[in-house]
Amino acid sequence: MSEGLRHFLLALQFFTRIPVTGRLAAWVGYSPAMLNRASGHFPGVGWVVGGVGALVLWAAGARFGASPLGALLAALLSLAATAWLTGAFHEDGLADTGDGLGGAVERARALEIMKDSRIGSYGAVTLVLVLLLKCTLLALLVQQGAARAALALMGAQVLSRLAPLWVMRRLPYVSESGTAKSKPLADSVSGASLVLGIFWSIPALALMGLAQGAIGLMAALLFWMVMLMALLHLLRRRLQGFTGDTLGAVQQLCELALYLGLACAVLP
Repeated sequence: MSEGLRHFLLALQFFTRIPVTGRLAAWVGYSPAMLNRASGHFPGVGWVVGGVGALVLWAAGARFGASPLGALLAALLSLAATAWLTGAFHEDGLADTGDGLGGAVERARALEIMKDSRIGSYGAVTLVLVLLLKCTLLALLVQQGAARAALALMGAQVLSRLAPLWVMRRLPYVSESGTAKSKPLADSVSGASLVLGIFWSIPALALMGLAQGAIGLMAALLFWMVMLMALLHLLRRRLQGFTGDTLGAVQQLCELALYLGLACAVLP
């Protein structure tokens, strides 16, 4: 139990701004092997991030969500809260992936572009469009009920973090940078870590089904699976594997797919 808690806190520290310092940090410890084993807790981090985002969405939606513009404001505040909590970690990966794979460049050049900290036109357009789509879809869900939308957001934050584990299990890590911060967790993902991620995600499925009904849940999962398979195919074809940036892109795009599935199911 204590080892699992240490791995969870390590994942929480790696993927959010939540501080793990002092005696707690000394107890948690750190090593590349530990960070690799902590990968199964990625969806668990989604419960924390999703909880914060859901609370903001519910509170703002209850206050402003009666009008379309108010619902849009609630969705925007929620996205701002989750981006701040994670340090826009996944959004940064999405932008870098958009830059690397947006043009028709060779694999080596795409990897080089993704290592550049500057954002280009493909990355900017990708990031803006995905954020706008997520904000719009969440606003539509808020108009169907702020509490239901908040529960759906929490479930989506968890399930979208399960998707990168499948990518890490199916594809090799291909970044050429030996100092890349994702390297320790990206070399391999064990079957046990994948199973742990699934166990973290099962309650999220129940939560989403409770909030949006069986049809909404099935539609969301269908869109999630289609997006995940499409991204696996794209990464295998263009990069013959994945990088840390592409894991962030997978999370963001699978989160978007979940909202799109829910919106398609609940709207007349």
